[in-house]
Amino acid sequence: MKKIEAIIKPFKLEEVREALSEIGINGLTVTEVKGFGRQKGHTELYRGAEYTIDFLPKVKLELVISDDLLDSAIEAITKSAHTGKIGDGKIFVSSVEQALRIRTGETGEEAV
Repeated sequence: MKKIEAIIKPFKLEEVREALSEIGINGLTVTEVKGFGRQKGHTELYRGAEYTIDFLPKVKLELVISDDLLDSAIEAITKSAHTGKIGDGKIFVSSVEQALRIRTGETGEEAV
């Protein structure tokens, strides 16, 4: 099993969710986060005063999937989250040793 953590632009969330659903991935966790990478924030004008926003709003998706869905999930996220502009996001993949569904006691891929 693999865990995918994807940091994307908030307005791309629904598009990414739909793309994952189309390949059979229905469960994911979404967290609103703030951060910056190469874009290092930006400046805005508010009531005539300029100020810097260091941390930009992002959305973090977390999903645990079987190994055979990994490539198609990465492709779905990449295509649907892509705008071609700086700050499109990142995808991190890690291995999951164990999964357990609390309600039923199922373990492994049956729990995912």
